[in-house]
Amino acid sequence: MDAAFDPGYAIYERVFEAVRMTSVLNALSEAAIARSKAGARHVLSVSIVRELALDRRLIEIATRFVGDGAAPYRATLFDKSSASNWLVGWHQDTALPLRARRESSGWGPWSVKAGITYAHAPASALERVIALRVHLDDSTLTNGPLRVLPDTHTLGVLSDDRMQELAARVQPVSCVAAAGGVVAMRPLTVHASSKATDDQPRRVLHIEYAASIRVGENLVLAEA
Repeated sequence: MDAAFDPGYAIYERVFEAVRMTSVLNALSEAAIARSKAGARHVLSVSIVRELALDRRLIEIATRFVGDGAAPYRATLFDKSSASNWLVGWHQDTALPLRARRESSGWGPWSVKAGITYAHAPASALERVIALRVHLDDSTLTNGPLRVLPDTHTLGVLSDDRMQELAARVQPVSCVAAAGGVVAMRPLTVHASSKATDDQPRRVLHIEYAASIRVGENLVLAEA
């Protein structure tokens, strides 16, 4: 992706047919995954999710952002509905799953989620990651879509106060797309999600790709 034309996100309409998204939803409803109020973590092991993540269309989009060799390493299902209506304030995605804990400058704090080791990563590692959000339902202005602050991915890892200051002066963009559309987002892009104001579900597969599974000295991404 040419940095001169990269605001930290991009919207791709009609990447997949809506009928395929229905098939993914049906398979996920039957899959043995641990669900929370907001969806489910660590779903890349579900066969239909892995198949989708390896689809050439997604690999081609990921390659535009992180270069050749882009490969999926984590997938998360976000499930927002009238029965599970949640919001997320302005933030960056800075934690990466790792195969093992290896103390390294710029990494941490560390944590363990569902048996997987995580560390907050430095900007140098996060710049080589892209998230592709595959819309399983239509995302609209009223069902709590992703909102981003353009160009904030160039500012590095930010404090909470700095993100709030940016949110007060940068015009946010709502990233809406029909079922089958894809929103690409760099993890350092400051983003948020409001509660839905209607009953239309908004289910998204958030699939993350990296230029390399080696993200630091003796640090290797875990599949999640």
